[in-house]
Amino acid sequence: MADEEKKPANPEWERQLIEGLAFAALREQRRTRVWGIFFKSLTFIYLFLIFFAATDWLGDSAVRIADKHTAVIDLNGMIMPDSVNSAANINASLRSAFKDKGTQGVILRINSPGGSPVQAGYINDEIRRLRANYPDIPLYAVIGDVCASGGYYVAAAADKIFVDKASLVGSIGVLMDGFGFTGTLDKLGIERRLLTAGEHKGFLDPFTPLDPKQRDHATGLLSEIHEQFISVVQQGRGERLKDTPEIYSGVIWTGQKSIELGLADEMGSTEYVAREVIKAEEIVNYSTRESLIDLFAKRVSEVSLAILTNSSWSLR
Repeated sequence: MADEEKKPANPEWERQLIEGLAFAALREQRRTRVWGIFFKSLTFIYLFLIFFAATDWLGDSAVRIADKHTAVIDLNGMIMPDSVNSAANINASLRSAFKDKGTQGVILRINSPGGSPVQAGYINDEIRRLRANYPDIPLYAVIGDVCASGGYYVAAAADKIFVDKASLVGSIGVLMDGFGFTGTLDKLGIERRLLTAGEHKGFLDPFTPLDPKQRDHATGLLSEIHEQFISVVQQGRGERLKDTPEIYSGVIWTGQKSIELGLADEMGSTEYVAREVIKAEEIVNYSTRESLIDLFAKRVSEVSLAILTNSSWSLR
């Protein structure tokens, strides 16, 4: 008996098996891709929140104006034109704070070693103008680590100045510094060629020996600006100042000593002044903020410097 003719293999079930395996692999790839996108997005959001928390962007500066609140403006760092602490930025923040109907009082929170006397003068003038235009809204300066030179020039316009016992306050003086390289050039055999029209156009040139007339003129400029500084402080502080020339010598005092000298009034933090003095515990920050690009660049720079120097760093 002849062998039964073998039935040909059914190609249909093989094709279905292959398609099933292919679709299963495709579904797995899609699932993996979806989860990958999810975790990448989650990581991005996490880093985003860390960034904003690190820059203090989501702190008490949240855009939420209470019916009755204490307005806060930060002056943190050098007072310079074209910076976040320029007179244009600080004065714009002050005007916004005073104009808001819910503002019960304004706190200028200062942590500054000084800066441009012109910029500080603009801020001082604007504070006095706003206090006159809004007599029912007090303005207090609250000092952090340091309030020196131009920083104190600004603070002197406040109704009261609050400090911590360890704050550094004062430095009521003016300076002009530089270097002289004349001896160095001689040793290197370098000839300085300075051509000017006007006897003193090369004023205080560092490669030229110091001219006694120019030195006297520079000293006179500093003395004049110093007298302006003293006048502003006396106008702002009045009879609270102790009658001692040491106050205007450029010395820095502790917060505790500054109260004794009349440079400051009381101990107190921002929260204390808002709660106990202004009687409006809710705080709204009106400060001008740096752009995201500037903040990001600053943080990247800090991280890079820390890595290169193998030093510790913190986000403040």
